[in-house]
Amino acid sequence: MCIDCWLDGRKLASLPHHVDLRMCVHCGEFLIDNRWADCGLEMAVSIVAADALETIREVVVDESAVTVDVEEQDPQVYVAHVLAPVRVMDYRTAVECSTIVRIKNSVCKPCSRRLGNYYTAIIQIRSGAKDFDDDLRDEVLAEIEGSVSRQEANNRHLFITKIEQVPGGADVYVSSISLGRAVSKEISDSYGAEIKESPKLVGKTDDGQDLYRVTYLIRLPEFHVGDIIQFEGRYFKLVKLTGVGGRIMDLSNFMERTVRRTDMDSFKVYEKRSGLKEATVVSSSGKEIQVLRPDNYAMADLRIPEGFEPGETVKTVSIDDVLYLVP
Repeated sequence: MCIDCWLDGRKLASLPHHVDLRMCVHCGEFLIDNRWADCGLEMAVSIVAADALETIREVVVDESAVTVDVEEQDPQVYVAHVLAPVRVMDYRTAVECSTIVRIKNSVCKPCSRRLGNYYTAIIQIRSGAKDFDDDLRDEVLAEIEGSVSRQEANNRHLFITKIEQVPGGADVYVSSISLGRAVSKEISDSYGAEIKESPKLVGKTDDGQDLYRVTYLIRLPEFHVGDIIQFEGRYFKLVKLTGVGGRIMDLSNFMERTVRRTDMDSFKVYEKRSGLKEATVVSSSGKEIQVLRPDNYAMADLRIPEGFEPGETVKTVSIDDVLYLVP
């Protein structure tokens, strides 16, 4: 048979009367090819309509050139007109088909887990000090939330389920064990904290694997960045903390040095950063400034480090009745 006779009366492609498109009522994502995607309503309608196109065996569809015109009937029903270039052996033509796409409300897996308070790990924040400073707790929690938010941007299965403030700290419930481990490592590096990992068997998965929940206990040290600490008979400002140590600044000469994590066991907190006093700057000359002591308002001369630009006030600490600038 010639191609014209073969094509005569033959239906090359067709679409079903209707296609259902599942949309999560909470986040607005669409289920396409068994995966939830944030692609916009019209794009989702176009994709499911084009994917529903069926052809006879001899027809090859040029999928890259398929176009779909979407027409809204009501917010839950759309008509999709599909135009698909096709090839039958060396003969090329195009087919036109239409279908109704119905929007069906559903709930995606990440949203279902959020709504069900799902979690697999707990990050417990505790302090080595007698009292957990509220500002420090809020700072640590903000860093955790920021870290999770950055990771969630690439994976919606990673999220914080809830945060509970408990005596002596806070508990953060997260959706993934790997997320809990990564965030705990970040906090440990930022604050020089110790981590203790405690897994607990809570059941079996659908395929028979052991199901665990893991608790990451992060015990923050008594000292934190900005505190004045006593070390080797001298007084320093704690400038930086890492997972292996930190950096400290000598208040007598403003020289910085690196310390190992084992050295920090000898740290003694002389003054918390929240306890530093503001001194009013009266005048400035060269490498010195004149301030009013915050304890008795007497005039005091303070050395300043190179490049330091004092404002109207500067932070200070008094050690053995000697006032020191804390840059």
